Amino acid sequence: MSIATPDRIKVLWFLPTHGDSRYLGTSEGGRAVDLPYLTQVAKAADAIGYYGALLPTGRSCEDSWVVASALAPLTQRLRFLVAVRPGLQSPTLAARMTSTLDRISGGRLLINVVTGGDPVENKGDGIFLSHDERYEVTREFLDIYKAVLRGETVAFAGKHFRIEDGRLLFPPVQTPHPPLYFGGSSDAANAVAAEQIDKYLTWGEPPADVAAKIAHVRGLAEKAGRQVTFGIRLHVIVRETNHEAWADADRLISRLDDNTITEAQKVFARMDSVGQSRMSRLHGGRRDKLEISPNLWAGVGLVRGGAGTALVGDAATVAERIDGYRRIGIDSFILSGYPHLEEAYRFGELVLPLLPLDHEISTRPTAVNMGPFGETVAGDHRPSALRASQS
Repeated sequence: MSIATPDRIKVLWFLPTHGDSRYLGTSEGGRAVDLPYLTQVAKAADAIGYYGALLPTGRSCEDSWVVASALAPLTQRLRFLVAVRPGLQSPTLAARMTSTLDRISGGRLLINVVTGGDPVENKGDGIFLSHDERYEVTREFLDIYKAVLRGETVAFAGKHFRIEDGRLLFPPVQTPHPPLYFGGSSDAANAVAAEQIDKYLTWGEPPADVAAKIAHVRGLAEKAGRQVTFGIRLHVIVRETNHEAWADADRLISRLDDNTITEAQKVFARMDSVGQSRMSRLHGGRRDKLEISPNLWAGVGLVRGGAGTALVGDAATVAERIDGYRRIGIDSFILSGYPHLEEAYRFGELVLPLLPLDHEISTRPTAVNMGPFGETVAGDHRPSALRASQS
C-alpha cells in the first residue's frame, strides 16, 4: 500500500476549557477558565492564522458548544472543532445543534465525534454500556446524524435508536455536513472511522507507530470503498534553542510530586480506552525516560489524560518533526502548549512560517509604523535588530 503524502497541512490550536497553567499537576501558575481568557486565546489563534481550534469535552471541561457559540462572533476565520457525543445526545438534536452553530459561525464548524473512554464518567452521565456497545451506538448515531444533515427524512429502527420523521428544517452552511473528525485506537473504533469518518485522529505516538495506525485504518477504509484523511493531536514546547525548550519541558513538571502522578495513573488505568492505554505505556508513570522518540516527550501524559506527548525543540527541529509526520500521511495537526496563550504566539511566530500550510497566516509588513520593532528606546528611537554574531 502506497503512502499518500499530503503536499500541505492544516494546523489547529486548542482552547483550554479544562484549565491552563505554567506548571502541570499543581494550582501554582494556574489561570481561571473564564470567557475573557478563552477569548484571548481564541483571538490570538484567529489573528495568527491557525486553521481552527479544538474544544475538549467531558465533565472536566466547560461545555464546548456554549463556549464555541460565545467565541464565534468574536473571531473571523477561526474554525471550532466541537464534540458530538453519541449516547449523550440524540442524533437529531445533535444535527440541529450542528446546523445552527455552522450557520451562525458562517460555516466555521468542525465536528469531533467522541464516544468516551472512561466508564466512571460515562456512568455519571447515565451511560452503562460496554466498550464495544458504545461504538455500536456511535455507528447508529452517525447513520442518523449524517442523513439528517444531508437533508433526508429519516426513519430508523436499530438496537440503540428508534427515529420516526427525523428531519432538519434549517440546513448547515457546509454540505453535506461539517467535516467529521474522530479518534480511537481499538478495533471497534477503527471500523467506525473507516466506514463513517472524514478525518481519523491519533494522539502523538512515535512516527513508526502512527504510520502503522494510518496504514491499518486506510486499509479498512479502502475495503469499505472510502477514503479517510489523517490528523494528529500533540503538545508543543518551542523555544529559540533546543536547550531552552528542554529546560522548559523540565520546568513544566517541576512542581509535580510522585503522589499526584500515581493518583493520575490510577484514573487512567480504570479506563477502557485503548488509546489512553497506549499513551500510558509510553512513560509507565516514570520520569526518567520521557523522550520516547527524537524530540517527542511524554511528560505531559504523567498527569494529563488523552494527548500526553509534546514535540520539544527549537523551531527548525520541531518543524522537521512535524514534516516527518506529514511524510507518513498526516495532513492536520491539532496542537497546544502551556500556557496556551503564550505558546500560541511562540509556535505561530517561530514554526508556522516554516511549514507547508494550506491556510494563510498573519504576515505583517515590517516597513510601516506598526512594527514589529519592540519597545521604543528611551522614548526616542526604535531598537535595531540584534545580530546572532553579536556578543
